[in-house]
Amino acid sequence: MSTERGATFREVFAVGEFRVLFGSFALLVAGDSIKMLALSVLVYAQTGSPGLSAAAYMAGWLPYIVGGLFLLSLADRLPARGVMVAGELVRVVVCLLLAYAGLPVWAMLALVLVTGLFSPVFGAARSALLPEVLPGDAFVLGRSLLGVTSAGAQIAGLAVGGAFLAVAGPHTALAATAALSAVAALVLRLGLPRRAARAASPTHAESEGRIAGASGGPAAVSARRRVWKVRSPGRGVSDGAVRETLRVNRMLVADRRVRGLLLASWVPTLCVAGAEAMIVPYLGGQGQAGVVLAAAAGGMAVGEFAVGRFAAPMVRERLSLPLAVLLGLPWLGFLAGPGVGWAAVLAALAAAGLSYQLGLQRRFLEAVPEAVRGQAFGLLSAGMMTGQAVGAALVGVLGEAFSPRLAIVVAGAAGVAVALALAGSLRPSPHPA
Repeated sequence: MSTERGATFREVFAVGEFRVLFGSFALLVAGDSIKMLALSVLVYAQTGSPGLSAAAYMAGWLPYIVGGLFLLSLADRLPARGVMVAGELVRVVVCLLLAYAGLPVWAMLALVLVTGLFSPVFGAARSALLPEVLPGDAFVLGRSLLGVTSAGAQIAGLAVGGAFLAVAGPHTALAATAALSAVAALVLRLGLPRRAARAASPTHAESEGRIAGASGGPAAVSARRRVWKVRSPGRGVSDGAVRETLRVNRMLVADRRVRGLLLASWVPTLCVAGAEAMIVPYLGGQGQAGVVLAAAAGGMAVGEFAVGRFAAPMVRERLSLPLAVLLGLPWLGFLAGPGVGWAAVLAALAAAGLSYQLGLQRRFLEAVPEAVRGQAFGLLSAGMMTGQAVGAALVGVLGEAFSPRLAIVVAGAAGVAVALALAGSLRPSPHPA
């Protein structure tokens, strides 16, 4: 793999399969933003409860911890295209049921929670397919583009979805989201070739040897091969999926290199999520908070774009530590009690630091065997989702006990501290010859 020159957007978008993944991902993020907003409005209209409305908005993210712990092996045991198409079709059914089945609130929330258990599997299949479609540094630039797309599609989905909700109402908005998912399913089905499941692929043995070979002598090689052995899915898709997911998750976390990269991806984002969760109570109004949170999404998009496109591969990896520090540093400026304008600037600067994760992508890809790549990327995403929820909860408790401003400052200081504590994992390792 060449590390002298970074990939370009022209090279990445020249790959037809990436265009399919890119377009379907944009539809997914925008559709999910509209769906959760419409569900929140629908629940509030039925109950008049702000708490239940907020719970409805977050319901799509809550199942990630359960799905990430127990179901992720399905991302490697099943063909990626089929898993992603199934995910879109599940969203079609869920949105139509929410819109037209006349379900009570408890049933709507239960439906979103139960079907959401499989969301980590659908996302893991997409993430694991990306390095097969984009080899070398193009993979990192592709991840950068998906990060930019995620931020842009969230902003567009919430803005357009809010306007559409005001005109058409939540039922029609949910039906429109179902239509977006149906289009995405068609795009994936027609645009991607069928690939065999990774856990059954002949390249599994090669990936075992690659991982084992990095460990040293013959005894270490033999031990690593035993550790990373992935059971064949031949006995049936669901047979042993939970057991296999738990087993491989344990193996991933037990590996010192993988564990360090997982922690480096999870913990700093926990702190920034906690700080962002305090923006609404800090400003005392959802309108002003929306400006600040939109600025944060914009800062994330700019950071992902700039670091992904203009930093050379090794420079990108060297930037991981200072950018991770940047993730927490601007929040310390809330000591001065900034108004909405300066708060937006500080939030945008902090969110730009999220691009530190681009410098971890190559190392994480090389640290995990190909046969469990889907589960590894799924665990990475599930941990980040769970960590953000935990961070928001912990900082929320601090804000309740003291003040939102102090909670934001503490979250920022914690972000700087954990980035420095994880410096060993955030610093780049030498590229293989």
